[in-house]
Amino acid sequence: MKGSKLRKHLYQGLSLGLAALLLAGCSSGSSSQTEATTKAATEAASTAGATAAETTAAETTAAGTTAAETATAADDSSGPYFSASATAEEVLTKAAGEGKVGNWGLGNEYEVEALLSKYNLPTDYLSQAFDMDGFDDDSILLASAMTYNELGLVKNSYDGGYGYGDTVATIDMNDQGVAMLEDNLFTTKTFAEENPNTVKAFIYASLKGWQDACADPEAAAQIVFEAGSSVSADHQSYMAAEVKKLVETDTQGNAVSDYGQMEESAMQQTLDLAKQYIQLEDSVASEKLSSMTLDDIRDTSYWDAANLSADSDLGTPEKTDVSIQLKWLPQAQFMGYYVAQAKGYYDEAGLNVTIIPGGGDIGETTAVYNGTVDFGVTWVSNLIAANAGGMNLLEVAQIYQRSGLVLVYKLNQ
Repeated sequence: MKGSKLRKHLYQGLSLGLAALLLAGCSSGSSSQTEATTKAATEAASTAGATAAETTAAETTAAGTTAAETATAADDSSGPYFSASATAEEVLTKAAGEGKVGNWGLGNEYEVEALLSKYNLPTDYLSQAFDMDGFDDDSILLASAMTYNELGLVKNSYDGGYGYGDTVATIDMNDQGVAMLEDNLFTTKTFAEENPNTVKAFIYASLKGWQDACADPEAAAQIVFEAGSSVSADHQSYMAAEVKKLVETDTQGNAVSDYGQMEESAMQQTLDLAKQYIQLEDSVASEKLSSMTLDDIRDTSYWDAANLSADSDLGTPEKTDVSIQLKWLPQAQFMGYYVAQAKGYYDEAGLNVTIIPGGGDIGETTAVYNGTVDFGVTWVSNLIAANAGGMNLLEVAQIYQRSGLVLVYKLNQ
């Protein structure tokens, strides 16, 4: 165990706020969506293989490794954790068999369920707290983590970190083909129809902020830190570097230069997985979800216009005083908006923008839906569930081009 008392302060006072956020935001403000229940997996599985010396064939297994590699993983698996050469299937099978796959639930679990299903494993998971203490004390063998947040705390030794360094490894949702898109930019369909120039101007200025933030993530991290950071300066810097990767790389690992694009195949995969794993009690909402198409959740025309515009071509904003509610507290996860504000890009577009942190009593989808704010940042699956429940939300840009969710596990030493 490498737990450090230093990280405790990062979570004091935040867990209740994040719980409120998840209940209000990730549940999309709709009574139709139920919370995912957490229970231990009930089936046990073991991974035993031949020794490397006994293995002569190089047949490719279902997990994409050779039989020789599988044998080596088994040979090197002495200890409570995992071999560095263990396959994703081996790691998942062991962790699921022990009932120690962790996730926060409340709308964050769909990729994990899809991954477990891929390997024909039970989709039950252990309820994971909003820190990584359960991973540190081995209550959770395979823990959910965002690459730009929890994974950094697990690996790094700065203030609040657990300091595991390279003694941990991860399973990436993108590599496994179960990625769902996360942070987007959305408003309501009604607001967009009534204020098209405002929407275009906001997208344009925001994307300029994101472009600058990704060009100099260190400077962006400092801007966010000065805006009232919820984490240390070192962690902000780590976050900014990792968020840059999510903005500039797609689910297939290809470079992305069109910031905010709504790539069709990644959007469709997100919708398809949402249909499969989002469970809604209300029959009307469930039926609406099952028949939902991408046209029900996004409109690319505003992004197209903003992406092609020069400052003089955006038109006069119909509404100049606008606000955006983030999904969580000030941090580099949202650095593009803070950079756009700090560098005056919103002012140049004729907008007076107020950035409202998340984590309060009202989730971002509800706040946008009821008109408390004009724009919001949420995960695509949250927007899908919200619209199935009767909200009229509209994605106008997709900021993160790949999933930032991984499962992290310890390596035998």
